[in-house]
Amino acid sequence: MNNKWILDVLADLKAFADENDLGELSKQLELTSSIAAAEIGARPGKSEASRMVYGDGRDIARHSGKLAGGRSA
Repeated sequence: MNNKWILDVLADLKAFADENDLGELSKQLELTSSIAAAEIGARPGKSEASRMVYGDGRDIARHSGKLAGGRSA
C-alpha cells in the first residue's frame, strides 16, 4: 500500500498551523513530515530514486521527547 498520502495530511495540518499562528505546532509538524518522508522512503523494495527523494532512513534526527511548551511526550 502506498503510504505517501500521510505526507499530504501532514502538509495540510502544517498549513492550518501556519494560517492560525500556531508556531510550535508548525515546527513539530515540519519535523514529523521529515521523519515520515524518510521512513516511507526507507522501506524495503523502494527504488534508488525514491530513496533520493525521501532519504534512506539513516539520517533521521532524534526527537528529544519534549512537546511544545516543554511537556514530555
